[in-house]
Amino acid sequence: MRTAAKLLLLVFALSGFTSFAQRQAEALNRGMVALRTAPDSVFISWRILGTDPDETRFNLYRRAAGGQLERRNAKPLQVSNFMDAVDEGAATYYIRQLLKGKESGMDSFQLAAGKTAQGYLSLPLQTIPGYTPNDGSVGDLDGDGDYEIVLHQTGRAHDNSHAGPTDPPIFQAYTLEGQLLWTINLGPNIREGAHYTHFMVYDLDGDGRAELAMKTADGTIDGTGAVIGDSTKHYVNTQGRILDGPEYFTIFDGLTGKALATTDYIPSRYPIDGWGGDGGNGRTDSYGNRADRFLACIAYLDGKHPSVVMCRGYYGRTVLAAWDWQNGQLKSRWVFDSQKGSNPFSGQGNHNLTAADIDGDGKDEIVYGSMVVDDDGKGKYSTGLKHGDALHVTDHDPSNPGLEVFGIHELENGGDGFGAALYNGKDGKILFSAAPGTDVGRGVAANIDATNPGSEIWWLGAGGMFNSKGERVGEMPRSANFLVWWDGDKERELLDKTSIEKYGVGKLLTADGCTWNNGTKSNPVLSADILGDWREEVIFRSADNKELRIYSTTIPTPHAQYTLMHDLQYRQGVAAQNVGYNQPQHTSFYMGSDKPEVPRPNIVFTKNAGKK
Repeated sequence: MRTAAKLLLLVFALSGFTSFAQRQAEALNRGMVALRTAPDSVFISWRILGTDPDETRFNLYRRAAGGQLERRNAKPLQVSNFMDAVDEGAATYYIRQLLKGKESGMDSFQLAAGKTAQGYLSLPLQTIPGYTPNDGSVGDLDGDGDYEIVLHQTGRAHDNSHAGPTDPPIFQAYTLEGQLLWTINLGPNIREGAHYTHFMVYDLDGDGRAELAMKTADGTIDGTGAVIGDSTKHYVNTQGRILDGPEYFTIFDGLTGKALATTDYIPSRYPIDGWGGDGGNGRTDSYGNRADRFLACIAYLDGKHPSVVMCRGYYGRTVLAAWDWQNGQLKSRWVFDSQKGSNPFSGQGNHNLTAADIDGDGKDEIVYGSMVVDDDGKGKYSTGLKHGDALHVTDHDPSNPGLEVFGIHELENGGDGFGAALYNGKDGKILFSAAPGTDVGRGVAANIDATNPGSEIWWLGAGGMFNSKGERVGEMPRSANFLVWWDGDKERELLDKTSIEKYGVGKLLTADGCTWNNGTKSNPVLSADILGDWREEVIFRSADNKELRIYSTTIPTPHAQYTLMHDLQYRQGVAAQNVGYNQPQHTSFYMGSDKPEVPRPNIVFTKNAGKK
């Protein structure tokens, strides 16, 4: 622990304050990965854990086929990446932690023979005919410290604003080596589309293995072949919509896909025409467009354990239902219901949401677009900025204490308000607003330029790039979509379709032979720090839908940063990336070249059932 941190804890103790509880987190292994960069060189990287002491160092070993174990580093390594000069033969790399002169642990990764510097790992798929690989998520399903992938396979899909039948949503779980663990078919009574089929993959009960939480219905088939509800019931109407029948909420076992517990989904859809209009304009419908708008997230509502929050509605009436899964029991924690369209908490939701501790009390709040629900399920505040499509929550302005929230907003028919705004997380005060009366479709806030402290902010039609004070600081980037930490510095890069670009420099990666998901949203299957050091991987589907390609950076970095997955706001953001209009996750702290030190996570590892 750093000296400053020790002094801070001492001050708290002398002042009568107590530190926040440790949050339950995944016990990950080193996540080692090795990729050939040329016929005679290999780039290797691995995780630093959020619990590793600052004085942790590493030794890297290599064993060629039939050869001796050789240490590759001349001096102990502080960073968690290394460029090795070797021939094209097959080999196994090993990493060992070095602490106070003693080695421990032995994580390994096998490098195949060959000269190709393709920059990705291939995961073969068993794609169902007529289906396409879509959004993905990760979790340690078997408890061995590695991530597995849960993949949403989509057939015909429709937004509820469009009539027409859809295919049943299908989910599959794969190991990173391509082993299919299970398949779940949600059945005919769950509509396929971007607004209905969110899936939360997370270790909810602390047993060391991740569960899967989803909305289900009569006819859902779990990973063991068991049917939920009544398989003879079909509620699809002549327009292809599902406006009747029971709705369920189910917790599945992550390793087997078995349904562990099922209860009624809160809230029900009724009355169908009771879910209000867009941003308070009073427009309603009777065909389920507004009733069938769902969101979901993971939140540490007690400051220690993760809860699942399942949501319905954001154009008018808004309901959030928090659930706990502990000791084999599914229990309701609380329900927030804005009830009426005239309520200031109605019509303020986005197509996405973020769970974050925005008031610094050690417990998470739900940033639901333009309003916030507190950890106890009560409305904290509403900004009145109305509905929007993009949301970015982090410490955008390091000079302003706490977190800030940036979003864009739909203002149809020249409505009052702002198309883009930054507000203070702890109290909702508007810090920066722009585009009055403008319907803004896309926008981003992130640190992408080292010459300007804090985040840069831009949106479609902005005419430039701005800082958190609203001052123009540069030309607008060429995309306003996803983000990724890819090169060696602490600034983020731009991710759009199948390319990664550094602002002011140019393209760093083009994933040839791959394609993107969700039409004009142009997002990957997943982008997250799932392997190697603290930089993020990007998962694309191949153009023929036969494989997932996991791209990992091969650029050395001098920064010894712990895995971003042990910053739990970031980890929860990864879990919610598949929700609605996919958004990149953000850390709970500011990351930048001007601030190399980052706070240590206050976490405790769960049990790890598969560890030896």
